[in-house]
Amino acid sequence: MEDSQQSLSVQKTDNGKTVAIVSYLSIIGWIIAFVIYGNDKTTLGAYHLRQTIALFIVGICTWVLQVMLVFIPFIGWIISILLIFVYIGLFVLWLIGLMAAINGQEKPIPVIGKRAQVWFHGI
Repeated sequence: MEDSQQSLSVQKTDNGKTVAIVSYLSIIGWIIAFVIYGNDKTTLGAYHLRQTIALFIVGICTWVLQVMLVFIPFIGWIISILLIFVYIGLFVLWLIGLMAAINGQEKPIPVIGKRAQVWFHGI
């Protein structure tokens, strides 16, 4: 009886870790992870789903801003080029989050991690 409970808890932890890792792969990966999470809810899975959706939204907003700035001569182009550093920062944050997911940790990514937990608390 104890072995079946132990294997159930290990399986539940593995599903949470799987959801956490898959959510970082892409928008499609996030959707797949969300569907998996809907079948087996874990705190680790929810934590990383919230982190990744915040990263994706910030990335999309940055891209939209960059597209709008391209149409402003000179100043817009300079700012648009500087936004490349924002993309590099988002990539670093993505790596930090992915490493935490691989290790099975609920470690917030710098800058937006704690806010993501508040913004998307419904997930």
